[in-house]
Amino acid sequence: MSWVDLHSHSTVSDGSFPPEAVVRMAANAGLDALALTDHDNIGGVAAALKTGRLEGILVVPGVEISAEFQRGTCHILGYFFDPSDAALREKLDTLQRARAERNPKIAMKLQNLGIDITYKEVQAVAGSEQVGRPHFARVLMDKGIVKDFNEAFDRFLGKDKAAYVDKFRYRPEEAFAMIQGAGGVAVLAHPYTLNLSDEELAALLKQWVEWGLKGMEVFYPDHTEEMIARYERIADTLGLIKTGGSDFHGNNKEGSVLGDCGPRGCPSMDVVKQLKQAP
Repeated sequence: MSWVDLHSHSTVSDGSFPPEAVVRMAANAGLDALALTDHDNIGGVAAALKTGRLEGILVVPGVEISAEFQRGTCHILGYFFDPSDAALREKLDTLQRARAERNPKIAMKLQNLGIDITYKEVQAVAGSEQVGRPHFARVLMDKGIVKDFNEAFDRFLGKDKAAYVDKFRYRPEEAFAMIQGAGGVAVLAHPYTLNLSDEELAALLKQWVEWGLKGMEVFYPDHTEEMIARYERIADTLGLIKTGGSDFHGNNKEGSVLGDCGPRGCPSMDVVKQLKQAP
């Protein structure tokens, strides 16, 4: 049986390993395909594709776009787009600038809370210009202010918490259009983070299908068996492709393991074929 992991991150966004290393780790784990889905950034796709050819593992061009949604957190995964598409790159550049403008403000909020932290410290942990909230969490852990990533987000970095800073996001329909415009396929990531009832989720996704949504991440480490069964029913009703992934961040997310897509395991290569053939 072939297994695929369609949700992973590298140092191009907030993962702890570079794209090449993530692909090699996926190959060593026995996966047949991997999607690199860095946040609002496709800068690692070319390196991942090259390493995939060398390692004998299929690498799916991917991205995870943060979209505006008031009730909860909305992330849209994109697959099989053209990484050289100029319009997609321009729109993603806008999101990256929004992230860059937010990060120093997070550091300032933490300082105003009496925490001894500088943005330079966070940049040093990130090791690049691509700084994300997990890097802030790592510094807070290193200083003994929090015991783990969960506490860092629950107390300081999560949405509406003490040091949270909002940023510009596209609307979901704009994210779908960005992905489709580059020849790609749009999938909703970890649907539980929308904070909707099953009835509300089904109604919302029915609208999103009309706007171009093709799939939903059903298999995910934080999804229970019961949640998976519910999401499967919704996906089947709406004709959505049932995808899955580990949301691998390396050392920047606790319990993050490539190929761990939750209690049902990761999907098979058939899902990759469905995504590639999606109209």
